[in-house]
Amino acid sequence: MKKLVKPLVFVACLGPLAYLAWEALHDRLGSNPIEEITHETGVWTLRFLTLTLLITPLRRCTGWNVLIKYRRMLGLYAFFYGCLHFTTYIWLDQFFDWPGMVKDIAKRPFITVGFTAFALMIPLALTSTTASIRWLGGRRWNLLHRLVYVSAILGVIHYLWLVKADTSRPIRYGVIVAILLLARLIHTMRQRPSASMSRVAAPSPVSQAARTP
Repeated sequence: MKKLVKPLVFVACLGPLAYLAWEALHDRLGSNPIEEITHETGVWTLRFLTLTLLITPLRRCTGWNVLIKYRRMLGLYAFFYGCLHFTTYIWLDQFFDWPGMVKDIAKRPFITVGFTAFALMIPLALTSTTASIRWLGGRRWNLLHRLVYVSAILGVIHYLWLVKADTSRPIRYGVIVAILLLARLIHTMRQRPSASMSRVAAPSPVSQAARTP
């Protein structure tokens, strides 16, 4: 049964895309289908980013170490829906009008922020493999993948600047991301004294040599 959990989670993550496809086939996307697809893929990108950030603190609080197996999958799904969001914009919305898109990105702040959030996800997706962890080394890989917090924050700002009336949803996501970032900072600050004490307690090579008969 345990072997089926991960494939089931994988299929469940495709649910939002399947729902959008079903709604499109039955002409239920409203008067502006392109806008609806762009909105939904963007929101699901932010949701998967938030779920990715949630894995580590949830694992620390509950002791469910098995959750770590799903962090990479959720992160890649965030990138997948980000790609769908960006593709909908450049294809269905702008029809590959590259000069127009460059002007749009430069003139409309929420698009600039959203594009930056997506661009930061690219190196995270490219270095999500085990081979990349070995190549970069654990410390450098961890430093690089902290960009996920920056991407999530920019995603919230992008969403907040996009909506014109009801800002409650982006604000809720902002609060969640802020709490997760605060939890990360608290954990990091707690780890630093332990690391410092370990360095103090460890005997130096000079003292070891002095004690050697």
